[in-house]
Amino acid sequence: MPNIKVAVNGALGRMGATVLEAVAGESDMTPVGGADLRAATGAALPLPNGLGKVPAANDVATLLDSVAADVVVDFTNREGAETTIREAIDRGVRVVSGSTGVSPAAIEKARQLAAEHGVGVISASNFALGAVLLGHLAGIAARYFSYADLVESHHEAKADAPSGTALSIAESMARGRGAPFTSAATDVETLAGTRGGAYKGINVHSARMQGRVARHEVVFGAQGQTLTLIHDSIDRGSFMPGVMTAIRHVMTLDHMVIGLDNVLGLSGDS
Repeated sequence: MPNIKVAVNGALGRMGATVLEAVAGESDMTPVGGADLRAATGAALPLPNGLGKVPAANDVATLLDSVAADVVVDFTNREGAETTIREAIDRGVRVVSGSTGVSPAAIEKARQLAAEHGVGVISASNFALGAVLLGHLAGIAARYFSYADLVESHHEAKADAPSGTALSIAESMARGRGAPFTSAATDVETLAGTRGGAYKGINVHSARMQGRVARHEVVFGAQGQTLTLIHDSIDRGSFMPGVMTAIRHVMTLDHMVIGLDNVLGLSGDS
């Protein structure tokens, strides 16, 4: 069985540290380095749970120049993801990115670079298998309902709202329905923004609080009935089976794939 050498960008963050630990526990993968703005280049980065140490760098380009990586996993932010994809593709290193907020123009540029260089890239807004299935099922249900609200809540440190996953779910719902939903208007909104943001008739609401990792709830409404779909990520370990699946799958790609649903065969782009 081939051994996949994995580097992590954002290695000192909560998700990055979880990825390093998960990779170290896989029989067909080896963690080879971690990059983070808070890391000291040339230092050794301890793996979680005393599993050893790997080289560290304070930027992804320096790391990829100093270690032999097959795949770099990125959990940073929009700027970090764009830099990681560009620098990794330039070095022939595949990318799995869970960073959200990347602009459509940057996604298209990354898609072109991946195709030109024949380097696999997977970018997904969520790696929890249940959350991906929620988006898929919401797209199926959407054709049967006229009204829909989407509520997402995350930990207090999440920078963007709504979540990238919420936007992906809303897009799936809009595609499934094939037309805008009906958004019930109120005559008086006594607290501005109470109805949330709007995406093709779907009212989208965001909450940020301590104690929460990630929760997505879709409520469909029709005459005399509602349908509610909910997914909760209780801890960051919920994302690791999806990340490990993406690492293995990206090794087979020579182009860019958007969304874990495509990796799982739930739609046509794989």
